[in-house]
Amino acid sequence: MSTTTLPTSAPGRTPVPSPVRADEGRIGLRANLRHIGALVRRNALQIKQDPESMFDVLLMPVIFTLLFVYVFGGSVGASLGGSRDAYVNYVIPGLMAMMGMNIAMAVGTGMNDDFRKGVMDRFRTMPIARSSVLIAKIVVEIGRMLVATAILLGMGFLLGLEIKTSVLELAAAVGLSLAFGASLMWIFILLGLTMKTAQAVQGVAMLVLMPLQFGSSIFAPPSTMPGWLQTFTDYNPLSNLADAARGLINGGPVAHSVWVTLAWAAGITVVTAPLAVAKFRKKS
Repeated sequence: MSTTTLPTSAPGRTPVPSPVRADEGRIGLRANLRHIGALVRRNALQIKQDPESMFDVLLMPVIFTLLFVYVFGGSVGASLGGSRDAYVNYVIPGLMAMMGMNIAMAVGTGMNDDFRKGVMDRFRTMPIARSSVLIAKIVVEIGRMLVATAILLGMGFLLGLEIKTSVLELAAAVGLSLAFGASLMWIFILLGLTMKTAQAVQGVAMLVLMPLQFGSSIFAPPSTMPGWLQTFTDYNPLSNLADAARGLINGGPVAHSVWVTLAWAAGITVVTAPLAVAKFRKKS
């Protein structure tokens, strides 16, 4: 590790050498991956020590599935030309998209809370790439999202979900949801680093999440909505993700929805990831 000499403030004395970390840009790929792995293990051990942090992942899919299937299943299922069983195959792929957004929001509030407690200040004193701290957090949250998706699908199967394509296409739907959810995490990490309190992060996030979730094809077909809302729904990335997952599970054309979703995920990551890393470096 390289050092440089910094002057001391003591008058009349020769400056004393003081160690300074090497520029993180010099950290190689192998070392960066090793740092990410160590931080992933640390975050996973924290979850093991605090099982209550998994309550949202374990209970949210169950509550949402039961709530939407039994509250809206009868009416929306009829508009789909079937019954509540038809609605199960419609809403479960949509809820896969919703899981990603809700878990991503929790990443932002958690990041803000970690800074308030001084946890991130300790990481910033270590000779590791700043991006490794954020990437490790996202890796762990992707694992949590995968658990939530598995529980969601389990609930769907109990309520009559049918896979009309294949296991590989079901896995593709899950992977697409994870990729899009990971891109959203960068947005909420940036929000968590920008806002002063976790409550402010949650408040702003809800203002964004509510229109995106309910102004989409997640819960109801856009054909039942007024024209202006259909236009918003058509450009809503959550609608594309829900439609892609629905097509991969139920069959039908998926190429357009899949590519649009991947383009959104890539665009969001390319724009917000560098901003989040830069904010992490500079946050006081």
